[in-house]
Amino acid sequence: MKRILPVVFLLLLGVTGFAQKDKDNIMRSIDQKEDLYSKTALDIWSYAEVGYQEYKSSEALQKVLADAGFKVESGVAGIPTAFTASFGNGKPVIAILGEFDALPGLSQAAVPEKSPIEGGIAGHACGHHLFGVASAAAAISLKDWLASSKTSGTIRFYGTPAEEGGSGKVYMVREGLFNDVDAVINWHPASVNSASPGTSLANKTGKFRFYGIASHAAAAPERGRSALDAVEAMDMMVNMMREHIKEDARIHYVITNGGTAPNVVPDFAEAYYYVRHKDNDEVKDMWNRLENAAKGAALGTDTKVEIEVTGGVYSLLPNETLAKIMQTNLEKVGGYTYTAEEKAFAEKLSTTLGKNAMSLDYTQKIMPYEMRAGSASTDVGDVSWNVPTVGLAAATWVPGTAAHSWQAVASGGTSIGVKGMMVAAKAMAITGYDLFKSPKVLEQAKAEFNAKRGTDFVYDPLLGSRPPALDYRK
Repeated sequence: MKRILPVVFLLLLGVTGFAQKDKDNIMRSIDQKEDLYSKTALDIWSYAEVGYQEYKSSEALQKVLADAGFKVESGVAGIPTAFTASFGNGKPVIAILGEFDALPGLSQAAVPEKSPIEGGIAGHACGHHLFGVASAAAAISLKDWLASSKTSGTIRFYGTPAEEGGSGKVYMVREGLFNDVDAVINWHPASVNSASPGTSLANKTGKFRFYGIASHAAAAPERGRSALDAVEAMDMMVNMMREHIKEDARIHYVITNGGTAPNVVPDFAEAYYYVRHKDNDEVKDMWNRLENAAKGAALGTDTKVEIEVTGGVYSLLPNETLAKIMQTNLEKVGGYTYTAEEKAFAEKLSTTLGKNAMSLDYTQKIMPYEMRAGSASTDVGDVSWNVPTVGLAAATWVPGTAAHSWQAVASGGTSIGVKGMMVAAKAMAITGYDLFKSPKVLEQAKAEFNAKRGTDFVYDPLLGSRPPALDYRK
């Protein structure tokens, strides 16, 4: 026994050494293509295309993947800008998600003071230009390793449009595109580096369109029926409803159309609503109450209402088996430091963050592992209830920056954003390597996944059976 133990130890050490060498090579291969990845990300940043309109952005990512040897299938799930890119054969199937849509109304130059781009209508205030490219870089590095090592398995990239309110991934899940996948890897831009597992809020969105009768508001008001009155009546009822919903629920709305002139009784008006809660069933209940409020408003104002559900996403189902592996790999990759030019940019932008500003050193750190409760929503949630899923955050913004802000757009259009993107790409790639090499980990992740979902779980999309809402941004 005394002679065997040193031999076993040396064998294990050798296996570990090979793994570290493979990981180092994978990360090096990503660095070697940094110029391509940087250019692609900044091109997509400049396109700033909103949900389901991301034609140039989707095409740019498809080209990078096709040039790298992936088989690309475009226009999947009835969405022109959605696609998959696959390489390899058989099991396991490891998926990597890539987003690329921008947000309307957040045009911004890559400078540390608020400066909208003239003629710009949208901006990458959530960093999805970096999201898609980092994910593609990770997929390409894994493809190259699979090919050179002759390892069996399939790496598949999912080009997922319209995350911002369009629920693009939900249609892809509903279409069965994830049915053969063993694990999903993704990430998100942020102001810190973290691989902690977390939850999110389930979310349902839609537009309430009211139709009335136009008339002269002074000469013949009795002949009119105001669609705007109906919108305002609905809004009032919903605001009173806030007292009677769960304390941690969220409801937000905007009036997207309230008429054209004060002296014309509006014959059309529209409100756009979001409801959120951590519990998927609670969201369904809240939405039903919204619909009742809309019907009551129409009845009380003698108007008609049409309701269109534009999106709906589940909360995130965290998987700690996978998250712990991601944490270890993110710590291996580490953070990054600023150049003198980047530091000057960051210091100036940081002054605009007020009390939310953080030490610039956070780009160098990896946040400690802990379970986090999130307050945002993402269509990754639906993926996570169908396949074991893991994610991370990387510091692509100046520390303390909020998502959906002009500061996020500005940072994401610089080398600061690219540096964070490269951290994410490497961490995802070497996590993918571990999953290809460790069938036992995939089994454990699946067991945790099944236990958390429960034996009686049946996936029922919050957006129902409607076709993709391709015009929700128009």
